[in-house]
Amino acid sequence: MVSMKSGAGLAAAVGAAVLLGAGSAQAATTAGQAPAAGPATLAKTDVGQALGGTTTGLGYGVAPIKGLRLDPWANSSADVLNNGATVQPDQGLAPVGTGTLTGPLSGGGGVKDLPLLGGLTGVLPG
Repeated sequence: MVSMKSGAGLAAAVGAAVLLGAGSAQAATTAGQAPAAGPATLAKTDVGQALGGTTTGLGYGVAPIKGLRLDPWANSSADVLNNGATVQPDQGLAPVGTGTLTGPLSGGGGVKDLPLLGGLTGVLPG
């Protein structure tokens, strides 16, 4: 049986052989020409375009994570976050319960639906 690791390694080896073969074929065709004079120079990097591309790519990568369902058993009978506890303090204070924090998760929400972290995910791209 062939494992997935050896299949990936085989694909990488074939890709490397193709790239190396293409490079040697190009070198063979340009062997008759004279080499270019002077040292090679790199082109200037446009910082605005580099940052724009990075932000766009990061947005596409982060957007699915913000909406990823954190509780795999949400909306099911096996959901442990659906069980809440409420405490009624003395002296007429309002009751305090866990439903405020676990409610968005047991409803199938993601990071963006959490009470405190949801607002912070707005600064992330995507």
